[in-house]
Amino acid sequence: MNQKSLDKNKLLKSFKYAFSGIILCIKKEQNMYIHFLFSIVVITLGFLLSISPTEWLFCTLAIGLVFASELINTSIENLCNLVTTKENNLVKIAKDTAAGAVLVLAITAIVIGLIIFLPKI
Repeated sequence: MNQKSLDKNKLLKSFKYAFSGIILCIKKEQNMYIHFLFSIVVITLGFLLSISPTEWLFCTLAIGLVFASELINTSIENLCNLVTTKENNLVKIAKDTAAGAVLVLAITAIVIGLIIFLPKI
């Protein structure tokens, strides 16, 4: 291979760290745990109501985006807490806007779920 040959151990470690971060966030962050529970409900309903492949695509995308945004929000909050424990307007803005991004995606996911599941219930 070329000079950037695949280091399988390094690659496996990076996946291990990533999954560890997801599990940690589900265990430690109440909102992530709630997102996780709702994703299980959505997946279960999807199977029970035999949603179409296109509907699965939208559900999967919504779940993934909410999870990813909550992970990013958690990392931003933790970095802000590392930088300062004192009240700081810029830290507040960073935390609030990151939380706002999660809220926007969560509301969008709810709307997608309602569009897909309400007609089937």
